[in-house]
Amino acid sequence: MALHFSNQEFLKRKTKVLQSMKEQNLDAILMFRQESMYWLTGYDTFGYVFFQTLILDNKGNVILLTRAPDLRQAQNTSDIEDIRIWVDKDGSNPADDLKDILDELSLKGKKVGIEYEAYGLTGRNALRLNKSLENYCNIEDQSELITKIRVVKSSEEIVYVKKAAELADLALDQAWKHTKAGASEAKILAEMQKIVLEGGGDYPANEYIIGSGHNALLCRYQSEKRILSDTDQLSIEWAGTYKHYHSAMFRTITVGKSNLKHIKMHQACLEALQNCEKKLIPGNTVGEVFDVHAQTFDNLGYNKSRMNACGYSLGSTFSPNWMDWPMLYTGNPYKIVPGNIFFMHMILMDSENNLAMNLGETYLVTENGNERLGKQKLDLVNL
Repeated sequence: MALHFSNQEFLKRKTKVLQSMKEQNLDAILMFRQESMYWLTGYDTFGYVFFQTLILDNKGNVILLTRAPDLRQAQNTSDIEDIRIWVDKDGSNPADDLKDILDELSLKGKKVGIEYEAYGLTGRNALRLNKSLENYCNIEDQSELITKIRVVKSSEEIVYVKKAAELADLALDQAWKHTKAGASEAKILAEMQKIVLEGGGDYPANEYIIGSGHNALLCRYQSEKRILSDTDQLSIEWAGTYKHYHSAMFRTITVGKSNLKHIKMHQACLEALQNCEKKLIPGNTVGEVFDVHAQTFDNLGYNKSRMNACGYSLGSTFSPNWMDWPMLYTGNPYKIVPGNIFFMHMILMDSENNLAMNLGETYLVTENGNERLGKQKLDLVNL
């Protein structure tokens, strides 16, 4: 069995969930988020793209309902003992199989929470689920119950996040090493991912973002792979990933003759990041962190180039993206506490001049402030 955490750790997590369920007067919760299943039991799969749920009732019973290909996956990666299989066939409705399990647990007429905010629970399957449970039990959206517990990392989790940060640093070394005029984006990308995997890391929950020239202004992966020109800009967002825990970074690297506007944009990004660092302390809200980010850029004349969010929580996440709750945007009331992990990205996209500048780092919130997990320099690098 390939469990990545101690039995005591899993027991603590289960106890916290059961306590939260008690506070919400829940008789059971149906988990559809792969992050919840992995965090609670170690279950590691991408089979959540099909109907799959982990049931936890208030007596502590844990049952997984999944497809046949994930039977051995669950047996090998998790501490789940009761695994049920729904059968692939024309007209099959796994929501009805789920209802039978709820019957076994005497949950008819009881209050059941559901993780609707889950990539594994498609709109069609949610409709099936609601129809199957209609007039059977009292259901309510509890998408954030486990997420709000997961947002504070344990000491065992922080070990993995710090290892991910080490891998992210190594990946940046490879980016600097291979970035030059005439270099292929594909080569740079391959070397960055290679060093992470060779270091014992995993595939990230979403693709690395890489783009040069006009594509340097994009905040998402796309399939074009350019050859760097003599004077160019290269934006890269990536994450070191270890046991599915992420530590992300963001950089824009300039190639060839330095552009004064690039230099000023980098100075603005650095100032904004440093101001956000000062605000990222226990007791403040994540909305206040964003407001410092916005105020810094706006005062420097970059209000049209900045984003409307400046980061998000990181942890153990699965495809299609590594972003976790909560996000750093104005008015977000979440109060920062020790054990939070946040990726803060300072992004400037100047479409008028076709210029980009990005600077992003991952932070661990401590009792008295925060720790930047990446150890690389924050300078603008020109190659």
